[in-house]
Amino acid sequence: MTNLKLISEYKTFDGKLGFYSHPSPTCNCEMRFAVYQPPQAREKPVPVLYFLSGLTCTEENFMVKAGAQRYAAEYGLMLVTPDTSPRNTGIPGEDDEWDFGTGAGFYLDATEQPWRSHYQMYSYIVQELPALITANFPIQPDKQGIFGHSMGGHGALVCALRHPKLFTSVSAFAPIVAPTRCPWGEKAFTRYLGNHPESWLAYDASELIKQLGYHSPILIDQGTSDQFLATQLLTEVFEQACAAINQPLNLRYQDGYDHSYYFIASFIADHIRHHAIALEASGCTNS
Repeated sequence: MTNLKLISEYKTFDGKLGFYSHPSPTCNCEMRFAVYQPPQAREKPVPVLYFLSGLTCTEENFMVKAGAQRYAAEYGLMLVTPDTSPRNTGIPGEDDEWDFGTGAGFYLDATEQPWRSHYQMYSYIVQELPALITANFPIQPDKQGIFGHSMGGHGALVCALRHPKLFTSVSAFAPIVAPTRCPWGEKAFTRYLGNHPESWLAYDASELIKQLGYHSPILIDQGTSDQFLATQLLTEVFEQACAAINQPLNLRYQDGYDHSYYFIASFIADHIRHHAIALEASGCTNS
């Protein structure tokens, strides 16, 4: 495997879960990700589904807590979970705050010093990582979907809206849908992208959906007892933007659920199914 180092590997649901590291020219440091290969991948290439995690997470959280491998095995989907930021870059202060720097890359390409030398997570997700996965794992490159949680839900929506041909399907759990209007986003965008609010709009799903639309229905689950709903997530902003352009949106408010992986695990089957159906219906050049 080109430039890939296998850190550990486990058999689960008759497939295999591997944790990897590799030197990333995009982020100018060592990056890590996890891959679950379903049993079907031993026989033929399969569709692939990327999951972007939220603040403070690593490539491990989703694979350990979400319970997704069972459904990925059932539907024959490969799962890929990248880390949420570069790490150990030597940038002063990168480990000082839980919602900025390490573990908080926000899936954007930083333009401000000192962050721009390493924090290029957007290009990593839409260019380097898919190329790496395609080169090293048995996937169908015309059948790729993306989803995520919180900061990762923001990233998944932005990447799918800006690259609709690369990502055939998209969904999110409790996404930050209007980062230019919430404290998390304003803090990160100001420091990564500078005090240039017009440049922030390229990473705001509620702005992008109005400009670009999306070719298929979007699934979002949001817990009603999520402590971040009113101040950080602003779900209704995205709902209104979709309504304005008649974008199909399956927004489900789940009564009593919070922001945790207990919430994700409760509805992960629906999200895997959402992507499986969309990916199955997409191009058939490799099937």
